[in-house]
Amino acid sequence: VQLQASGGGLVQAGGSLRLSCAASGRIFNSYVMGWFRQAPGKDREFVGSWSGGTYYADSVKGRFTISRDNTKTTVYLQMRSLKPDDTAVYYCAATRYCSGVGCSAGQYDYWGQGTLVTVSS
Repeated sequence: VQLQASGGGLVQAGGSLRLSCAASGRIFNSYVMGWFRQAPGKDREFVGSWSGGTYYADSVKGRFTISRDNTKTTVYLQMRSLKPDDTAVYYCAATRYCSGVGCSAGQYDYWGQGTLVTVSS
């Protein structure tokens, strides 16, 4: 398994949750790591990525933070001030050649299995 996401769950609006994405060393050290989400009936959308610096979608900027632990080859998505609109399956992903907010899901090469985040009002 190249990427394995975890940490989803049920949280009340205004609460926090941290997602983890454990990556193989090869991918962690050579690829841009990103987070996407997909709500029911909607397309998969970019949340944020790490490529030297961090990039975030406008909808999560100021509330979500991406960090990484090099010793554990793990990327985290810290989510704060969660809203019901944040309810989705969250995926971690890796791309070799694209960085920033302009990268689409189709440009990512590897995907984790997804973890469900449900925010209740």
